[in-house]
Amino acid sequence: MSPTPVSMATPTAPATYTWEATNEAVAEKYGVPIDRIVRFDLNTSPTPPELVGRILARNRFETSLSEYPPSDYRRLAETAAKVYGVDRGEILVGAGADEILDMAARAFLAAGGLAVVPVPTYSMYRVVSEQRGARVVPVRRLGPDRSYAIDVPAMRAAAREATVVWLCSPNNPTGRAEPPGVVAGLLDGLEADAAADDRPVPFVVLDEAYAEFAGESLLGLRAKHARLVTVRTASKAYALAGLRVGFAIARRPTLELMEPYRPPGSVSTISVTVVTEALCDPTEMESNVRRVGGERDRLRATLADAGWLVDPSVTNFLLVHFASPERAGRVAEGLLRRGLVPRTFLAEHPLSDCLRVTVRAAHEDDRLIEAALEIAREEAAG
Repeated sequence: MSPTPVSMATPTAPATYTWEATNEAVAEKYGVPIDRIVRFDLNTSPTPPELVGRILARNRFETSLSEYPPSDYRRLAETAAKVYGVDRGEILVGAGADEILDMAARAFLAAGGLAVVPVPTYSMYRVVSEQRGARVVPVRRLGPDRSYAIDVPAMRAAAREATVVWLCSPNNPTGRAEPPGVVAGLLDGLEADAAADDRPVPFVVLDEAYAEFAGESLLGLRAKHARLVTVRTASKAYALAGLRVGFAIARRPTLELMEPYRPPGSVSTISVTVVTEALCDPTEMESNVRRVGGERDRLRATLADAGWLVDPSVTNFLLVHFASPERAGRVAEGLLRRGLVPRTFLAEHPLSDCLRVTVRAAHEDDRLIEAALEIAREEAAG
């Protein structure tokens, strides 16, 4: 029997939205000491950069902690614009990538509108669309033998009446980037179809949360495509998920549609200060990307030795296939009993026979490897 999912699963209706269980909930359910819980389900980095300690010790932030941060996050936005090579007016700051997604949904989707989502992908695209009362049309990606790439003809057909198209590259949870030219070709096709039908071009939101790990970005496409919004974050490669800072990058007229939905002061002055400094000096981010890349390769190889079928990845996580949802459930249960929390998928999910695991510190990954070997021995014995 598959375990009760302890991570957010793709929802089917607003009333079914659930979020990942806390460490306390996992510890209580499985009788594991809380200090033995390791989150392999959240795609975060195991330790924050050292600059956080230096900034906190200095105790000098963008504004006093008794005051709100600057309403325009000016220094953070200007720094991000330099890092991403865009104009200051093309940057919109939010409380993590998730707030950016929410702002995009509020700006571009109305009740009864249509959003197209290639699946499998990040569940929040469906969540924020349904919260707006929009209808979500899922389009199956191509199979693992084709790197889970977008099915461009199917996406174009589904998007004929769409207001928003959600994209993610590198994609979560498959760990693959779209093949070269696929996103550009889709954008060209969407615009050609709209012109042929004499209707507005849909807005396209491209989530690049894992772009630093892949070493490439499609930010430059905004020069040709006026309704493209690219999403970036400090949560993943910068290892600052707890500070909740994300960015929307788009041409000015498109950002102006999103700006009225930006809450005032949703990003704390501590977050503004720390992320600005991290962007100014990317040394620790680059070191983290190198560490993750090396550890990802080691983890993939050793899990394969334990009999796990692990897909290639350009991100900080791995997708593992277990042939059936039942076996994936048994393995997940075995990991949870050992305090190791994988990302699970519901029975109706296209990856229901899979688990997703984050690349963490070597000693934490060693626990996962040891557990995989133990579970394999248990399966062989019984």
